[in-house]
Amino acid sequence: MDTLITAGRVLPRPSAPVGDGAVLVRDGVIVAAGPRADVVARAAPDATRHDFPTGTALAGLFNVHVHLAFDASREMLAHFQAGDLLEGARSRLSSMLRSGVTTVRDLGDRDHLGAAVRRSFDGSVAPRLLVSGPPITVPDGHCHFFGGSVASDGEIRALIDANAAAGADVIKVMASGGQITEGGADMWESQFDARQLSVVVAHAASHGLPVAAHAHGADAIEAAVSAGVSTVEHCSFLTGPREFDRREPVAKRMAADGISACSTSSRNWRVIVEKLGDDVAQAMYGRLPWLEEHGVRLLAGTDAGLPGSVFDDPVGALELYEWLGFPRRRILEIATCDSAAGLGLADVTGRLEPGLAADVLVVEGDPLASLAALRNPLLVLTQGREA
Repeated sequence: MDTLITAGRVLPRPSAPVGDGAVLVRDGVIVAAGPRADVVARAAPDATRHDFPTGTALAGLFNVHVHLAFDASREMLAHFQAGDLLEGARSRLSSMLRSGVTTVRDLGDRDHLGAAVRRSFDGSVAPRLLVSGPPITVPDGHCHFFGGSVASDGEIRALIDANAAAGADVIKVMASGGQITEGGADMWESQFDARQLSVVVAHAASHGLPVAAHAHGADAIEAAVSAGVSTVEHCSFLTGPREFDRREPVAKRMAADGISACSTSSRNWRVIVEKLGDDVAQAMYGRLPWLEEHGVRLLAGTDAGLPGSVFDDPVGALELYEWLGFPRRRILEIATCDSAAGLGLADVTGRLEPGLAADVLVVEGDPLASLAALRNPLLVLTQGREA
């Protein structure tokens, strides 16, 4: 069955807008996207039709760093520890889809919650969901409450084996400390050295899995990049409280090796600017244009689930890039095709092109003129199925 979407403009890629365009979907796959007359001519006479004369059709958005186990409240850890998490996680994933996010990567849960959520939607409409399972951490280390503490190379390998067997798409390792674990390492302190991280990467590769490294500290980032991880989460280059050390050789190696960076910034960035002031905020967030200048691929992810990091406002997070001076075209690329490439999904989704999955978002207005248009979804398809 064909689905034909016509719109005032279509963005096969953000850099190539088409006025008065259309998208043709068949069996969950994009058949054509481009000028209306060309696409309509290929549709079956009985195609289901959607017409949005003042709207824009683009690829569905990505959020490559979430925690479905958390509820984004100030009491999120207490709620997490209280009991059954499945229904809440299902609701959060559905809210992401309604906001236009069609691909999600969960980077840390307990008892393989993400895999259970994915199974629970089998046959139902939901975003594409990639999961890590319990992250690798040190005893009493950052996020040890997920159940991924290890104390030796053998335990590292055993946890990777268990996560792979449970359906993990990526292995997560806490290369540095973080903010939410009482008594754990500080954000800028390393939890694993380059040798240990190399063990993680090599054993994950034996299962055909990439590695995502949580790394705030400059030393942890350098070690993770040296070990050959696929993505660096946060990538803050911290050396102490409000102290940063952006290391150019590390950025150059990331670009050369195709290692992507995810800022994990939610709509909370505005609160941080107000609280810390423009100078400190620029020092903190200025790493993103700096990484861009060095050719490092940036990925869209919000750390959704942490306090105030809600699941249904991808636009609030993307507006950080606009504040930093990124053109809206680049911001849309980060949220779609660049994130797809960083997750190894460039041949699957991230663009409106023939042969790719029909992950389609239609919004009122033009997001190339104002990102606020993304707050007005008119239609969301995930692999051709309407949300």
